[in-house]
Amino acid sequence: MNNFWQKLEKPIFCLAPMADVTDCAFRQIIAKYGKPDVFWTEFVSADGLAHRIAREKLLIDFIYEENERPIVSQIFGSNVENIKKASALCKELGFDGIDINMGCPDKTIEKQCAGAAMMKNPKLAREIIQAAIEGGGGLPVSVKTRIGYNKNEIETWIRELLKENISALTVHLRTRKEMSDVPAHWNLMKQIVGIRNEMGKKTLIIGNGDVLNLEDARQKIKETGCDGVMLGRAIFGNPFLFANKNVPSDVEGQEFTESTSSQPSPSKGEEVKQKLQVMVEHTKLFEKMLGKHKNFAIMKKHYKAYANGFDGAKELRVKLMETNTASQVETMVNEFLDNI
Repeated sequence: MNNFWQKLEKPIFCLAPMADVTDCAFRQIIAKYGKPDVFWTEFVSADGLAHRIAREKLLIDFIYEENERPIVSQIFGSNVENIKKASALCKELGFDGIDINMGCPDKTIEKQCAGAAMMKNPKLAREIIQAAIEGGGGLPVSVKTRIGYNKNEIETWIRELLKENISALTVHLRTRKEMSDVPAHWNLMKQIVGIRNEMGKKTLIIGNGDVLNLEDARQKIKETGCDGVMLGRAIFGNPFLFANKNVPSDVEGQEFTESTSSQPSPSKGEEVKQKLQVMVEHTKLFEKMLGKHKNFAIMKKHYKAYANGFDGAKELRVKLMETNTASQVETMVNEFLDNI
């Protein structure tokens, strides 16, 4: 089995899979300006992938380019046979690994007994993992989950998952009930690592939740002993987030730009210009790769993050919300930059 997880250097820095955010266009931008150690696709329904007609519409979420490797396909579902079929398709499509979402709190997902609802049925969760391993034909299988449903269930839930042969386990350090309404419980990560060690497993443990940047990620890894960190919201408006991941923390700067730490940091004006130019590039890629399949409005959640934290950002943001094409966005940004 070609398990890429075992070849990664620690600490491991990952980009979280986020629906309608981490699509192929966005991942291309991140791969160019600061690539994480592992990419995930947006999550896709295993039930849909298992049916030939429904599959066609869903495959748009499984588009990827070679420069994104290692890339993991994330699926969700509660039907063992469909998980097996979907995993076989992931293998066929050339993914480096398969991840099963067992933490999403979306009610439509939970109604399918998938996502966070899996925490209510550990027996089925283990059967789902086994099906993915079997269907994936040698691809490493990982799981992304939470610390429990209504309360801390680390001792039971995490232990059950680790009984299976999963290569990596990403734990969002909140319960399903807490959603994102409370700070992530990073104080519990040592316990999760301890359970893994006590069980003698090689499963990599990745923490997720409230990680501000790479400096914060390194500190959390140092304090808890986990193997890596998955960053999500920190990527918004900051495509350079992972640019310094190979720079030692003692020389890492606060600004994450394409430049190395040995080069002078860009001025505020240059930084704004760089960020907005990347935003235009991102928009053009989205239009080119996904324009025929996805609503342009998806890009607008990115605009809120790109156009933020500088003079005139609010006014620019308002105008960007009225755009419908990449050319409109480019014209608007050029006009803005000409006046700063």
